[in-house]
Amino acid sequence: MAHDYKAVQWTPFKTRFDLWMLGGITLYLVVFVAISAVAQPAGEAFAPVQILIRALGTLAFLLLTFILCIGPLARLTDRFKPFLYNRRHLGVTTFLIALLHAALVTLWYHGFSETNPFVSLLISNPRYDSISGFPFESLGLIALIILFLMAATSHDFWNANLGPGLWKALHMGVYVAYALLIAHIALGAIQFERHPLYVTLLCAGSVTVIGLHLFTGLASLRPAHRTEHEGWLKVADLTDMQDGRAKIVRPKYGEAIAIFRDGNTISAVSNVCRHQGGPLGEGKIVDGCITCPWHGFQYRMEDGQSPPPFTEKIATYATRIIDATVYVNPEPNAPGTPQPPSLIVDPA
Repeated sequence: MAHDYKAVQWTPFKTRFDLWMLGGITLYLVVFVAISAVAQPAGEAFAPVQILIRALGTLAFLLLTFILCIGPLARLTDRFKPFLYNRRHLGVTTFLIALLHAALVTLWYHGFSETNPFVSLLISNPRYDSISGFPFESLGLIALIILFLMAATSHDFWNANLGPGLWKALHMGVYVAYALLIAHIALGAIQFERHPLYVTLLCAGSVTVIGLHLFTGLASLRPAHRTEHEGWLKVADLTDMQDGRAKIVRPKYGEAIAIFRDGNTISAVSNVCRHQGGPLGEGKIVDGCITCPWHGFQYRMEDGQSPPPFTEKIATYATRIIDATVYVNPEPNAPGTPQPPSLIVDPA
């Protein structure tokens, strides 16, 4: 969202991000094919299509692994915030790479018979009762369908028409797709691969995703460890409050609170965006508005209301500054209630 709350169009930042992304993808594919050609065992024919199939498959897995790590990593360090703002671009790109991988597999292994290639893919191996011979292609196909649904509904048009709840539930399917992708690889390519690299890659990726989500999830559930000054929660010292950013505090009851510093003022609002439940405290202040890192929805700091013509409202909270320490009242005001900010007074 822009400061007048219009949908963001293509910006120089997004253009640079996509150029770097496409450059990295191209470099990965070129290096993968080159190393595969050099490492080809003596006496074995070099099949460029098969190498490209594997390159695209590993790239799709790595990208999806990285996408699932962005959220937890952005909670741990601001260095990953740019990826959080452009996660939608990465998701659509991952689907396109997975689609190209699937198309090449279908045409290369099932395109040279009288049977329709897609039908051949589905009926060529019916051994669903076998682990070693399981038709892993079907798992990859289901994962691809889920990624397609997510890519096709990634625009906010679908969020508005499906509703935030259904839209978010649909896009949580990325975790199902990732689990299917792990099974697709484990029951497929790895069973015929002698080199330990692919096993290591699969295990490292899945363990990293699970570990990061467990670590940040448990940390986010931890309530504020104490209350100070007449029941108000201690947030941080002023020297630890970064301008334009927030500290997140979780009371014992109720929603987490995002406490923002904007110049010489301190304001607090609910940490939950009304668009899709995004973490507002992980966003930043743009033109005086708190901007959600997920899709750019904005709220005024002074009253928690979205700038017109939008009508979303979030709860506001009272704040205090005592002895250069910021405190927040854990009791929320009604959504959209004006709340005067706390002023930072220069001791000089």
